Amino acid sequence: MSNPAKYLLIGSTAAYSGKSATILGIAHQLKNWGLDIAYGKPLGTMANEDGKEADVSLITKVLDLALDRLHPTLLFLDQQALSKRLTGEDQTDYQGVLRQYTAKGNLGILEATASLGEGILFDLCLRQMAETLDGSVLIVARFHSQELVDSLLVGKRELGDRLAGVLINDVPLADLDFATTKMRPYLENQGIPVLGVMPRSEILRSVSVQQLAQQLKAEVLCRGDRLDLMVQSLTIGAMNVNSALKYFRKGTNMAVVTGGDRSDIQLAALETSTNCLILTGQIAPQPFILSRAEDLEIPILSVDLDTLSTVEIIDHAFGHVRLYEPIKINCIQQLMVEHFDFDRLLNHLEIKLTN
Repeated sequence: MSNPAKYLLIGSTAAYSGKSATILGIAHQLKNWGLDIAYGKPLGTMANEDGKEADVSLITKVLDLALDRLHPTLLFLDQQALSKRLTGEDQTDYQGVLRQYTAKGNLGILEATASLGEGILFDLCLRQMAETLDGSVLIVARFHSQELVDSLLVGKRELGDRLAGVLINDVPLADLDFATTKMRPYLENQGIPVLGVMPRSEILRSVSVQQLAQQLKAEVLCRGDRLDLMVQSLTIGAMNVNSALKYFRKGTNMAVVTGGDRSDIQLAALETSTNCLILTGQIAPQPFILSRAEDLEIPILSVDLDTLSTVEIIDHAFGHVRLYEPIKINCIQQLMVEHFDFDRLLNHLEIKLTN
């Protein structure tokens, strides 16, 4: 492969738009086609216990990247970094540091900021990074409303010809026709290439029981070996058992939140498509509930929270967790193959594949 190294920055219009997932899908396919891929996240957002950027660690592992194919994280966007910058203690020329990036492989894919303006305090917003590295930009935008068009038009105004295209992500089935027949043609007419319209995936929006347990700071009462189960919906068991059973039967791969004293609701939940039972009130379940859950391999969690607080935490978790589970990684890779225009992206980057 004789292509000179280039940079593709993956940005977004808002947090949790799917940048990391998009990178996994793009890089996986391009590697399969023989491109030598490098990766980096100049502005870190979450550190692991070992101090390394969480997304970098994940993507490095999934893509099996060598250390010499990683670009360094320049700083973490946390309160300490913000304070030092605001007080003048940090006067680092971050654009100058970014210019020291050494081109690696055929294509350096960089995970950029969560919005068009984020990072400007450090002179590292999306436009500034693209100009510093002479790179191209792909914007990932989660579908939420017609306001999405406004934000993409602003992105085009900011980035100009550096905008390689946009990926409209997480489109509900009911909105797919609107996104493809109304939104996509309009954006194309405005000079904004739409490289993909990604339908919503319940798998990608799901959350593992392990993640719920961590976010809820829950005690695992049984089947700690099945925390890998994926939860796709949330149900509250607060009604009478007959109504609850009818309601539960409509759900799939549920997390059911109910009081620790509601054995009737707990048993009804266990007999339907429940992947996790979450008990509030710190009341231990009856032994027959634990026994049944053990037999059915359904984890039971106990939380020191009221029902409202528990539901709020779980609700926020859906669609806002990182792609640690293999089932999600496989899903995004397949979706990208089906719905993303790789040829158009490579043409913009002037990269030619050779057999």
